[in-house]
Amino acid sequence: MRLRLLLRPGWLALTALVLIFAGVCFTLLSPWQFGRNTEREDTNDAITASANAAPAPLDSILPAGQKPDPDTEWRTVRVTGRYLTEDEVVARLRTVLGQPAFEVLTPFRLDDGTTVLVDRGYVRPVQGDKAVVVPGFAAPPGGTVTLTARIRADERDPNNRPAERQDGRLQVYAVGSGVVEQATGLDIRPGYLQLDGDSPGVLAALPLPELDAGPFLSYALQWIAFGTMAILAWLYFTWREIRPGGVLAAPKAERPRKVSIAQQIAEEEERERASAATAAQQGE
Repeated sequence: MRLRLLLRPGWLALTALVLIFAGVCFTLLSPWQFGRNTEREDTNDAITASANAAPAPLDSILPAGQKPDPDTEWRTVRVTGRYLTEDEVVARLRTVLGQPAFEVLTPFRLDDGTTVLVDRGYVRPVQGDKAVVVPGFAAPPGGTVTLTARIRADERDPNNRPAERQDGRLQVYAVGSGVVEQATGLDIRPGYLQLDGDSPGVLAALPLPELDAGPFLSYALQWIAFGTMAILAWLYFTWREIRPGGVLAAPKAERPRKVSIAQQIAEEEERERASAATAAQQGE
């Protein structure tokens, strides 16, 4: 009979809420954080392997037409060719080391005739007449040069905003071969190359990501703990309610009666009058 008390609408709603919360913790939030932790570990491993490996020819790591993947991204390569300065674009709305920046993207024609996109680094915006603008910066060297750079995967603007010409420069909203290809009409190989600090044409070199593991693993374990705690709490209160003498099992007549403050004062005055009457009778 006591189990029938758990079929009350309020208790069923609480049970559904606990199960939904625990399910979200176990099947959505925790796996999401585990996935982010795996991605961070893969990135750290790729950067570490790239730092310890000697630069290799681009085609030996990433043949023409092949997109960068987790096995090739951050690998260090060496390419020879010339900058196509006339097709240079600027990526806007960037953040580098916690501050606003523009990244300078210059197509680079290789000796084999193919073209890759080179990220020459970043410059800080300056205040113009009405808004921040792209500052002046050094042009890349002319003629044939050899670059050392890291392979990067293309970014994509989720809003698919077209390139715009502002401050006298063509500007895009993502760093990637596709957006620059559309803006310039060039046939550019997938991915792009991020220049090292000592390569010809580099501006302020982009920093490498931090190699810390991040909080993702601890967040994943916390979500598992939260889901487990919710279920354990539900089991505890369920046990309290169905055991003999539980709150729900107690008859209404046995439950404490709620008394207002005014009623308490009236009852106290009644007791005082009754005491006074008793004393008077005893005095007679």
